[in-house]
Amino acid sequence: MKENLIKTLLAVLLLIASAGMASAHFTMVFPSDTADTVWDVAPEDYIAELGETKTVYMMWGHPYEHILFDMTSVPEVSVMKPDGTVEQLTPEEITVDGMNEDGELGTFKAYKASFTVDQDGDTVVFVKYEDEDENLIDYTKAVIHSGEEMWEGWDAEVDQQTEILPYMRPYGMEEGFVFSGQAMYNGQPLKDASVEIEIYHTLDLGIEIVELAEEMFPYDPPMVFTRVTKSNDNGEFVYSLDEPGIWFVGATMEPDSGRNVRGVFIIPVLEAFPPAEAQGSSAELQQAVAQAQQAADEAKQAAAQTSSSSTPGFGAILAVTGLVAALFLVLRRK
Repeated sequence: MKENLIKTLLAVLLLIASAGMASAHFTMVFPSDTADTVWDVAPEDYIAELGETKTVYMMWGHPYEHILFDMTSVPEVSVMKPDGTVEQLTPEEITVDGMNEDGELGTFKAYKASFTVDQDGDTVVFVKYEDEDENLIDYTKAVIHSGEEMWEGWDAEVDQQTEILPYMRPYGMEEGFVFSGQAMYNGQPLKDASVEIEIYHTLDLGIEIVELAEEMFPYDPPMVFTRVTKSNDNGEFVYSLDEPGIWFVGATMEPDSGRNVRGVFIIPVLEAFPPAEAQGSSAELQQAVAQAQQAADEAKQAAAQTSSSSTPGFGAILAVTGLVAALFLVLRRK
């Protein structure tokens, strides 16, 4: 009896572990100058200058916890340029430093590929990676932007089997912005699909934040690792990206047989703009305007009580004068 109970508990734990790990795997597509700096990826790395050679690194693992696995097959890597031209890239096998699921440091098989940004606008990098262990075909897209106000190509469809089409331009987005899109499968809306959302952490932060999650939510820590929503009947979904960093949004098609097929979109999210130090000045300005508006209202009431011989529009003049004075005082303090 006791032996059967132990076996049952072990089986349940294995199922929980495998389910949690399966939901957290992503193909990370990070632009970087070298493999040594790849883990310091920032939203600015998804911006390029015309003529620049851009190298993207592809790793397989858990972005939130910063856990890595060897890539078990060679990814297919291509770029679609702003004019719709598609260029297939040649991936090169490399190794990157990282941590495995047991917390052990080591090196892991990954890939990189390079291309030249020869058009202003938005170049879509799209990657297909198959992982037999996870029973998954992963299609990932990331946008490299070049050129001031050259906002063309970010919503391009690249004919992935499962693909996310963004409704929101995926750069220039600040923390707290809502991202919305449409999940497609074989060119048709993917309805009622599970959509996973996860942010990337560096190794040290990943270790720290996972420990905190396990302490605060011991009943189910992964619920704050990988967030989940659903697509509607038209394949559409929305989600707020509430922190700055590199976000992964993935919609999965789960067929009755064969491998699951997921489409992933990578979104670099900026810190809040204006910065916090500038927001104080904005608050002062709003307060000054509110005070001026109150003074204007009081002036109008006083003007209404005066005789008909009073100067027309006097209340309005007082309001404008009060507003100008309030603005002057705010600007003078800067």
